[in-house]
Amino acid sequence: MSDHHTYKKIEIVGSSHISIDEAINNGLAECAKSIRNLDWFEVVETRGHIENGKVGHYQVTLKVGFRISSS
Repeated sequence: MSDHHTYKKIEIVGSSHISIDEAINNGLAECAKSIRNLDWFEVVETRGHIENGKVGHYQVTLKVGFRISSS
């Protein structure tokens, strides 16, 4: 067993018509379908789409860190 861990960091964008929290959770849920050992996330940008003067949907850019499986 290694006495250290090595991580990889990727950037994703989650979206939701409901809320920023749901946009984060949607992005992480999709990420978890194909990437193992997810450990942390950082919100780096929040934006949205406007429809008829109201929020149409939220977009959240996330940096997601995951541990390299052999470390």
